Amino acid sequence: MAGYLSESDFVMVEKGFSTRDLLEELTLEASQATKGEVSALFVADLGAIVRKHLCFLKCLPRVRPFYAVKCNSSLGVLKVLAELGLGFSCANKAEMELVQRIGVPASKIIYANPCKQIAQIKYAAKHGVQLLSFDNEMELAKVAKSHPSAKMVLCIAANDSHSLSRLSLRFGASLKSCRHLLENAKKSCMEVVGVSFHVGSGCPDLQVYAQSIADARLVFEMGAELGHRMHILDLGGGFPGVEGAKVRFEEIASVVNSSLDLYFPEGCGVEILAKLGRYYVTSALTLAVSIIAKKEVLLDQPGREEENGSVPKTIVYHLDEGVYGIFNSVLFDSTCPTPILQKKPSMERPLYSSSLWGPVADGCDCIAEGLWLPQLHTGDWLVFENMGAYTVGMGSFLRGTQTCRITYAMSRVAWEALQGQLLPAEQDKDAEGMCKPLSCGWEITDTLCVGPVFTPASIM
Repeated sequence: MAGYLSESDFVMVEKGFSTRDLLEELTLEASQATKGEVSALFVADLGAIVRKHLCFLKCLPRVRPFYAVKCNSSLGVLKVLAELGLGFSCANKAEMELVQRIGVPASKIIYANPCKQIAQIKYAAKHGVQLLSFDNEMELAKVAKSHPSAKMVLCIAANDSHSLSRLSLRFGASLKSCRHLLENAKKSCMEVVGVSFHVGSGCPDLQVYAQSIADARLVFEMGAELGHRMHILDLGGGFPGVEGAKVRFEEIASVVNSSLDLYFPEGCGVEILAKLGRYYVTSALTLAVSIIAKKEVLLDQPGREEENGSVPKTIVYHLDEGVYGIFNSVLFDSTCPTPILQKKPSMERPLYSSSLWGPVADGCDCIAEGLWLPQLHTGDWLVFENMGAYTVGMGSFLRGTQTCRITYAMSRVAWEALQGQLLPAEQDKDAEGMCKPLSCGWEITDTLCVGPVFTPASIM
């Protein structure tokens, strides 16, 4: 192990004890506490991140993963990803400082924001971060002046017109402008070493990946003609982080592998990267939030009565977090978070039309409507799964002195698998091509086999 993560960083979950069990203990403890009131509790299953990584290695064996720090910058998450050997994609100085503070070397950091402050470019130069991205002349000129030894990656636009989160409206150079940008880089004595793209989050069209890789090949050829030694292809992110997505990760991987085989075959000297955020952390974090207030609203509509003659009602519950904080996905991703009750209600308990709202007194802080829930009370906790992406650090600005607590957990099986995950090549040269069992506990029972699947060729 590299030493980023130790047993003191997480709760060891023994066999037969689940993350949900741990969360129930924590909410009971928080409810009984008289000091240090907690508004929200996260349990981060670090073993789930390990499992995701093993799946990534199996499905995309040629791709070196980098983690997008902005997605979830909590220390336990960063440490386990560093332990797994990931690089880190940073958007600003604070993120670069954070990953270097836990011991990540500058060689494993990409400053991937195509819109950078000059002071932060100088910070990257001072602290040895060499790989920077750009998509326009002004950005190139800023880096040339403040970090002339930087290695540049040209971001090209992808057709993300059907993606949930579109990036090409603001970032990415068109194919028509790439030759001009590469020529300017040459004139400025700036070395362009690769190409990147991002299809946007929630991209339903698999062919966009294939087209983007084909476009990148064209830009590689332009760069070679102009004398740039280009050897990095960055596939960006947008890979789904939960089961049940419109397009499964395995389907995306299949298209990516086929396109790499065609345009960047194994042996061509190009290193393939990807910057993933949601993929690694979405399903790893489970959230519990307490109800701080409730209100019953009578639906006084003519002709509408319950079987017992009472007027129908809807119940409005206010939580200590809302769409301006942890539940921002309601605004940005159009999600409808569905709560899980800590205790399964009996069949006899009636269900009521219910809605969940945050603490902000406006009409937009609505988390979910149209729910049917049993009668709940102030102080009860609601549980939400798949809350790992763009939630931590997004706490409500109305929380005051309350805090959001993260408890990291991992099974002993997962911890042992992480400790002995992969043998360094120099210690096990004879094992190349062999299938090594890498069970991480829980669901992972198959083997990871990374063998040669692409025909070596040259693209230049």
